[in-house]
Amino acid sequence: MTSSISDLDSARSRFHKPLPALTTVYYTILVYLLYYVNRAGQRVAAIKARLSSNPNDPPNSTKSYPCRPKLPIRIFMPKSYEHSSGQKPPTLFTVHGGGFVMGNPQNDDAWNRYFSNTHSVLVIALNYPKAPSGRFPTAIYDLEQLILASLSDSSLPIDKDRVAIAGFSAGGNLALSVSTLPSMCGSGDGIRRIKAVVSLYPPVDMSIDRNYKTQTRRYKPSLGGFRGQTTDWLLRLSPIFDWAYIPSDQDLQDPLLSPIYASKDTLPPYVFMIACELDMLVGDSHRMICGLAGRPLGEVTVGKEEPGPVGELILDDEKYSFEVSKEDSSYKWLLIPDQIHSFDHHKQMESIHRDKVHALDAEPKAKHSQKIIAEWLFSGPFK
Repeated sequence: MTSSISDLDSARSRFHKPLPALTTVYYTILVYLLYYVNRAGQRVAAIKARLSSNPNDPPNSTKSYPCRPKLPIRIFMPKSYEHSSGQKPPTLFTVHGGGFVMGNPQNDDAWNRYFSNTHSVLVIALNYPKAPSGRFPTAIYDLEQLILASLSDSSLPIDKDRVAIAGFSAGGNLALSVSTLPSMCGSGDGIRRIKAVVSLYPPVDMSIDRNYKTQTRRYKPSLGGFRGQTTDWLLRLSPIFDWAYIPSDQDLQDPLLSPIYASKDTLPPYVFMIACELDMLVGDSHRMICGLAGRPLGEVTVGKEEPGPVGELILDDEKYSFEVSKEDSSYKWLLIPDQIHSFDHHKQMESIHRDKVHALDAEPKAKHSQKIIAEWLFSGPFK
């Protein structure tokens, strides 16, 4: 499927228009239904974990700070860490996804525990208030306070010279946004606290019409199952999430809302964007990383028509992987072939996709992408 750059300009809006009254009522009901169903599921999962004699992927501890007592963080200490050594591991903050409306830090426990133990990194899973009660920009400033509190916590072995942040989906948007705040980028006191950001399949441009996004991504019906669908699974949820998170008349090109419009100087000097080939958000991520790296966009529709090898990433084709780096900066791109949004959370998404073939393809790609993230961090910001 092809499209021209001129289509992008016509798909762009500047402000978030108020919705009709009936639509607002309908979305309100849906959002709170999603919220309470999600909370019920979380409580069931928490009860199961407490009753289990061997809970899966637990954090070493959880902690709440007075600045945000209702937003506890989850701390994953690497198994290789020895307090008596006096050495501090690098730190990766993570921000969970859920369309700004659902989810919680527990969603990323498996990812966080595996990354922490495998790569000897202190991982701190952050929390934030959910929309619509926590509309933009509330979550960004709450995350800022939790990061500052963690960095000031003498009980945590944080090497302040090696701190990065990663986020999934909506969390990827928030990770990019919070890293541009004066307290994080150094424009306030001269201290850049976040050295790198890894943003996985994030929404980075809220000003682009969602129909344009769905028309400019790949579709591969030959894959069959959930991945072979000819409608993006986010399309129905996207307008509901947008209504819940974005206030009416909000400037959609505000860099805190749409990080693609952020000044390069405010972003960390190390930015790694990971996107999924079969995701309506892929084009925005590709445009953002190409802009940061100073690379031409090429085709509007990213990737290839034909499926690739099962369970394998494609690292020898710049459509799927590239890096533009200097001594003190790096802009890296990784496109996950034949995969959908939240590919690395396929177990948590099982009730939605019910596709074992998808899971068999996603699992090795998720593990390999983690390895690439770690190698990138340790070659630069964690060096």
